[in-house]
Amino acid sequence: MVTAYDFPSAVHVARAGMDLILVGDSLAIVELGHDTTQPVTLDQMLHHCQAVKRGVQQLQNSSSSSNNANSSSGSIPMLIGDMPFGTYEYRDTDIALKHAYRFIKEAGMDAVKLEGGSVARARTVQHFEGGIAVMGHVGLTPQAISVLGGFRAQGRTASRARQLLDDTLRLQDAGAFCIVLVAVGFSRSILGITKRTKVR
Repeated sequence: MVTAYDFPSAVHVARAGMDLILVGDSLAIVELGHDTTQPVTLDQMLHHCQAVKRGVQQLQNSSSSSNNANSSSGSIPMLIGDMPFGTYEYRDTDIALKHAYRFIKEAGMDAVKLEGGSVARARTVQHFEGGIAVMGHVGLTPQAISVLGGFRAQGRTASRARQLLDDTLRLQDAGAFCIVLVAVGFSRSILGITKRTKVR
């Protein structure tokens, strides 16, 4: 998986033959100059997702006209839109589902990504039942930076590593097709999680 934020980066990533392209909310920092991912809005995310979709389509179209595959593997990458802070944390889970549908219908994404364990679990179940594929995200969750106290590795104690494992298993059981582990402190923690889960 590689992150892309715009048309040209999507063309390059798709040409390289990546299986998954994530349009990450990190674009708030990388593209828009914010200090955290929290300020990016749903409409901004949809705008960038649409640009990435057009980049992948452009490569597909040019490949079709020249009778070549669009990448070294000949595959079309799966596109995943990162649901930004403030779009899925509501108690009314229908709000989250409505926002997720916009990523699929308006931006052409194949799936959405949700950060966190317990909060994301209920949304994952609902999205899955609503026909939307969900990628989970545990470990360092930048949307919760205010609670975490900064960009720090997670899972550095036995109890915290256990919590990350529990969060991962909850997301897996809820129907997430893939779970991203970000900035998990010890390799033993990562190995413990990956050995106990079926999704990758």
